Order: sequence, then C-alpha cells, then structure tokens
Amino acid sequence: MSPEEIKVVKIGGNVVDNPEALASFLADFARLEGPKVLVHGGGKEATRLSQRMEIPTTMIDGRRVTDRATLDIVTMVYAGLINKRIVSLLQAEGVNAIGLTGADAGAIRATRRKPNPTDYGFVGDIDPADVNAELIVKLISAGMVPVFCAIMHDGKGTLLNCNADTVASAVASGCSRIARTRLIYCFEKDGVLEDVDNPDSLIPSITPDSYAVLRAGGVISKGMIPKIDNAFAAIDRGVGSVTIKNSAALLSDRGTVISL
Repeated sequence: MSPEEIKVVKIGGNVVDNPEALASFLADFARLEGPKVLVHGGGKEATRLSQRMEIPTTMIDGRRVTDRATLDIVTMVYAGLINKRIVSLLQAEGVNAIGLTGADAGAIRATRRKPNPTDYGFVGDIDPADVNAELIVKLISAGMVPVFCAIMHDGKGTLLNCNADTVASAVASGCSRIARTRLIYCFEKDGVLEDVDNPDSLIPSITPDSYAVLRAGGVISKGMIPKIDNAFAAIDRGVGSVTIKNSAALLSDRGTVISL
C-alpha cells in the first residue's frame, strides 16, 4: 500500500560536521511524523581525509573536482563513515533507518557530467526518471527510512559523486509520481536571508519573479542558487511544496517556502 504523503528531508554538510547540531536534528527527524526519506551532504570529512592521505583537493567555483583518487575518498567518507554514523544515530532514536547509495538495489542512476566546458571528473547528474521510486516506497512500506548519501552509479559499474541538493530534488520528484511529496532543505541558516549575517532578515516566500529580482540584486548568490534552482525544478516535476529552513527548526513552520 503506497503512503499518502512522503517527506524528503535534506541535511547540509555544515550540520553533518557539527556533532551536537546533527544529534539534535536527528532527534527531531525521528519525531517527524509520517513516511520520510533523509538525504545528507558530505561535510568536510572528505577534505580532511584527503589531506591525511596527501591527496590534493581541487575546487572550481566552489565545487569539488572528483578525480579517481578523490572518488575513492568521497565514497569511503560519504557512503561509509557519514552515512553509517547517521544510520546508527537514527537507530538509537528508534528509527529503522537503512543507509543507501544510488547503486544499492539500483535505487538511483546518474549520468557522468560532460567534460565541457569544465571537467569535474567523476561527477554525476540525475534525471528524476532514473530514480527507482517504487523501490523507495517499498522500503518505506516495509517500515524502513531510507538514508541516501550523494554517491550514485551510472549503471555500468562506475560510482559518481553528485550534489546532495540535486539528489534530494530528484528523489522527491521521483516519489511524487507515486504519492504527494514534500521536500525540505535543512542547513545552518533560518532559510533564505536578505542579509546572511542577520537571522531576522528571513524571506518567508520566494516565487520565480521574486527570485529573479533577488538574484539580479545579489541577495541570492553562490551556493543558494543551485539550492533554489533545484527547489523550482522539483515543483515543476510535481513536488507539492519545498521549504528551506534551519536544521533546528525542522518541526516548526519557520523557513522560506518556494512556490510557483
């Protein structure tokens, strides 16, 4: 029997890096009612491990270049250490979590990004049609909570490093084919802010028109751009609602609602 509504929650790397914030968020996530899926970012652990193993980290416009050695690192850290840490903490909260990559049971297939104009290496892009939503719903119906890292596969034996915001958007879009779906992006800020240093400057809602104005004025920039782009993409594909909020406010109504 398919659930009536599925909540897809994405937690950012800065919260993953903070043990206290992560534990508090996961306690709230455990209390979040109804069928749910968690998608998590990677944090800085991969960079730290790369440094310890003397593997150079290359960034282009704030994005990690994933060469073969770095792919090994991020797979170990994202799919191993961080994913299983989160799963074990959720089990302690009474949540029957199951940690997954896109390769597990063929859950999510990605396509390696073309090298032009910039070669990011083993980085993947996801078409929501390649999300096995039926599998995800089966796991949920069996009483499990899927916990996805951002390591996907190409269906040909190669793992790919993907953007976790994009993974969450694709998962929500895929699940929306089966049930009403809500997407919630949680990170260290209260939502989209007029002034990133002023938590009282929360923008309560953003539409395509207001987004264009805010982006042109530089209010929305850098890492917030792909997050909002993914939010609009999810809504275009049938996701019922998207909210960007503080990880500490998961159970409250405070945040920025993205709508058409």
